[in-house]
Amino acid sequence: MSLIPKSHPRAKSLLIREKLVVGFDNGLVAKEGLLAHGRGEAFDYLLGEKTGKAALQAIRAAAAQILVAEMPVISVNGNIAALCPKQIVKLSKQIKAKLEVNLFYVNEKRKQAIIKTLKKNGANEILGSKITSSKKLPGIDSARRIVDKDGIFVADVVIVPLEDGDRTMALRKAGKTVITFDLNPLSRTSQTANITIVDNVTRAIDLLINESKKLSKKNKKSLQKIIDDFDNKKNLRENIIQIKNNLTRSAKIA
Repeated sequence: MSLIPKSHPRAKSLLIREKLVVGFDNGLVAKEGLLAHGRGEAFDYLLGEKTGKAALQAIRAAAAQILVAEMPVISVNGNIAALCPKQIVKLSKQIKAKLEVNLFYVNEKRKQAIIKTLKKNGANEILGSKITSSKKLPGIDSARRIVDKDGIFVADVVIVPLEDGDRTMALRKAGKTVITFDLNPLSRTSQTANITIVDNVTRAIDLLINESKKLSKKNKKSLQKIIDDFDNKKNLRENIIQIKNNLTRSAKIA
């Protein structure tokens, strides 16, 4: 039970931290994952801790891209399993995407803990657990090069929340369309992905679920137009401008 009062001005942020700490204690989150979250939280401050206009545009484009995909796969790591397992499972079922556990700091015990958490939240089939079904993604040396032959290896669209830059580049070179969540618009992941949602995944995931449901009523031609009209580089620039404007306002107050 959380000891953080709802009246605390930083309640939401502190609750996210608490979820990650619990995830670490339960074997889901690597120590490095806690550090990565701290870096992301700093950028969330700069973004005003809210979903901006640019993020909403990226979410719409991501939903359209997912819906036209023939073989979408959602890559899950420890932080995602700790922060929003129920929403990730809900999204996978809604868009008929496979779930695959893929870790940078990999160990079998942590992988099984993540799989158990996803199943507890309603997931059925989860890829990435069998050595016999593994393939190597070319152009990357970390453990994340090991992917499932029935999942990421054959996917046309890969949704990779909280991704690292090396694998994003490797996925792009392998011909995959990459959708990511990244609070840092300057990161290699953000700059390399096809669609970058610059927002806290705990806010954006529900918005993506809702947008996917809304756009599912549109035909493929309409969905493709949404995708074609989206420019990831331009969208990232808009996020950087949002940070700049927030800093300018803060400087005036100070």
